[in-house]
Amino acid sequence: MDFDLIVLGLGPGGEEVAGKVAEAGRPVLGVDPRLVGGECPYFGCIPSKMILRGADLLGETRRVDGVAGHATAEPDFTPVADRIRDEATDDWDDTVAVERFERQGGTFARAAGRLAGRDEQGRLRVRVGDDTHTAARVVVATGTAPAVPPIAGLAGLRASGDGVDGPVWTNREVVRTRNAPPSLIVLGGGAIGCELAQGFARFGSKVTVVEAAPHLLMPEEPEAGRVVADVFRREGITVHEGVGATEVTGGGDGVVVTLEDGTTVTGAKILVAAGRRPELADIGLDTIGLDPKARNLDVDDHMQVQSGGAPVDGLYAVGDITGRGAFTHVAVWQAKVLTEHLLGAEEQFGGYHGLAWATFTDPEVGRVGMSEMQARDAGLSVRTGVQPIASNSRGWIHGPGNDGFVKLVEDSDRGVLVGATVVGPYGGELLGLLTLAVHAEVPVSTLATMHYAFPTLHRAVLEAVGALSA
Repeated sequence: MDFDLIVLGLGPGGEEVAGKVAEAGRPVLGVDPRLVGGECPYFGCIPSKMILRGADLLGETRRVDGVAGHATAEPDFTPVADRIRDEATDDWDDTVAVERFERQGGTFARAAGRLAGRDEQGRLRVRVGDDTHTAARVVVATGTAPAVPPIAGLAGLRASGDGVDGPVWTNREVVRTRNAPPSLIVLGGGAIGCELAQGFARFGSKVTVVEAAPHLLMPEEPEAGRVVADVFRREGITVHEGVGATEVTGGGDGVVVTLEDGTTVTGAKILVAAGRRPELADIGLDTIGLDPKARNLDVDDHMQVQSGGAPVDGLYAVGDITGRGAFTHVAVWQAKVLTEHLLGAEEQFGGYHGLAWATFTDPEVGRVGMSEMQARDAGLSVRTGVQPIASNSRGWIHGPGNDGFVKLVEDSDRGVLVGATVVGPYGGELLGLLTLAVHAEVPVSTLATMHYAFPTLHRAVLEAVGALSA
């Protein structure tokens, strides 16, 4: 069959493009071998934050003593598991999502799609199961999958048991568990690893985090990683930083991990949170002259794939595989821009300089734009300003749980912020003001003249502006 558009991968970005273009009356084929909606609603953002919501309530209960009396909480993971199964994932059933797409006018194929060159008119050919379809335009939105690093014994141990009952978990197994394991080794101290490490520790698991990089949350400011590591240790989580794993075997409590320094750690389960790998190798990129080993597809401002500095006719991409940030909000934002382009509407492309994200540990870590090191490496004249949350009036009132800071990164030649980090209670929410400042290039002099309600946590932004110095 011929289509106006074929979308390979119906995660958040692919689903958005396919649905909106189909809704506009264009013939659209959406192809995905897995669940429509992708990682975020079934294995990522939504179920993990349900775990963290429960964990936050437990954490706050433990702070009652000395502030508001006395309270105890008995952790029970069952309500969380029920919410994930019943409210978030429909027991990992995407019927609602598929029907929604079909009501928009799209055609859905539950299969792996593969590019298969071009026809005589230059239209792209896509192989879906035993059928071959053609389209003037194809969107690649195949996303990423959990990466399992080549550590001795890890692949074999993973193969020894499937799913939740197996000894090795990724994000796809961990959100399906009905119980917090008695002990858990988390391999990787990035956002996913840190969020789930703290979440399960608060539900009673004895947790060990192993991070080969110098500090937790490596892409963030080093200070952010230090704050989170300090909080983790205070909550009883064992943290190994700057040391990687060399071998994984069965034994001990269930899994034994040998570290580079010769020490061993043991846990009932191991959660592999060591990054993501792009789902590009098996989609036939070579049939249209592209590298099947590419880690991402470079796209222009219209989301059209580029090769050798030139656009690839009819090929577009959105989401993780564009290398612009493995975040749901980036995929959906790119999808909006692409949809406008495909339908001939005015495109709302705003660039990536104000890209923001949050890590939902306690304290939360919110980040927008450049880190201090990135700004200096870019050759900017940098000034930074830092305000500890505990020294802010509302932060001081908050008391227990007020770890963190606001850090601003200014390009002093232009007098605008190019980056900021907020670590603290509601850090992701406080980021909104700073995202606007970075994205819209609001002069720091203007930020200094604004009214900041007192006493509020966001007033720490004003205090950090006052602390800016070279």
